[in-house]
Amino acid sequence: MTLPLSAATTTFLILSLTLGVLFLVSRLGTDHQILPVTTEWLNDLSTDRYRPMLRLLQEADFHFLCSQQGFTPQMASRLRRQRVHAFRGYLDMLQADFDRVAAALRLILAHSSYDRPELASLLFQRRMMFAVTLMSVQLRIVLFRLGLSGVDVSSLIHLFEGMRLDLRTLVPVSSPMAA
Repeated sequence: MTLPLSAATTTFLILSLTLGVLFLVSRLGTDHQILPVTTEWLNDLSTDRYRPMLRLLQEADFHFLCSQQGFTPQMASRLRRQRVHAFRGYLDMLQADFDRVAAALRLILAHSSYDRPELASLLFQRRMMFAVTLMSVQLRIVLFRLGLSGVDVSSLIHLFEGMRLDLRTLVPVSSPMAA
């Protein structure tokens, strides 16, 4: 490997790592939600609204499209753009719901009459995992746009479901927070 190529590769890796760390810090340090959580919102909160994400960026539809008569690369490119746009809309909603649930859990912890270090630790771990997984999904979306990969979002949905269930168990229907 030549010296300029090594320097460029090293620079790229350092820049990528720096951007990744900045993304994680910004994800963990901000809340994009509106509180308080309402009973209606909590009752409507479900992973079912995110199920279309599981298939939206799968390659199977594109393989089928390529096998059809009259197929053009422009058709695939346009479909990829449209699917990514729809997927990002779902991703934004998932991220907002996750942030809102996390904020509600932090609020419950802050106002609890006794310490819950295990829940605080679990909350931090899930927020970190969500941020890392979200970063990975964003990278895979870029690869998808280039036709290089599908995108699996099941781990993000699973993390959200765990947080949602934690909130459901901590907020009884009669709670003032859920009013």
